[in-house]
Amino acid sequence: MGILNGNPKLEPLHEGEVFGVWSYIIASNGLISVYQAFINHAGDRALKSLLEETVHTIKAEVQQASEILKANGIALPPALPDRPVATAEDIPVGARFMDVEISAILSANIAQGLVACSQVMGQSVREDIGMMFGQFHADKALFGAKLLKLNKDKAWLIPPPLHDAPRLTQ
Repeated sequence: MGILNGNPKLEPLHEGEVFGVWSYIIASNGLISVYQAFINHAGDRALKSLLEETVHTIKAEVQQASEILKANGIALPPALPDRPVATAEDIPVGARFMDVEISAILSANIAQGLVACSQVMGQSVREDIGMMFGQFHADKALFGAKLLKLNKDKAWLIPPPLHDAPRLTQ
């Protein structure tokens, strides 16, 4: 098998893996900054807690993905500084993101993250890359389920047109 000898850590990354991991890190760095700002805007405690949870998870994912790039001599994308902590009351009402807006943006980002993880998994030759992004995907799916429940509980979910098809009975 030559360079693909069965030990993923000794196998070189291909250009798609490098780009996928690097892109995931830079996008995640941006999301960390945005979600830290959303924490400042959020009024709902449960939403704020989910935002804090996802920031913690994304930081751990960035660390894990960064280790792979560093081990392969690839420069890391820039990271943004942490946002200062504020409270929603510190932000004027007209300038503040509403909880329903934050939740909708977070929901869309989770869906995009699932697709991004699936893409890296699908193009990976190294098993460790595929498995790492499989774990990221599973974490996002679990988080998405928590967020969906919150959206339903708070009546923030705006469903697409519902189809009322006849139900088959047995």
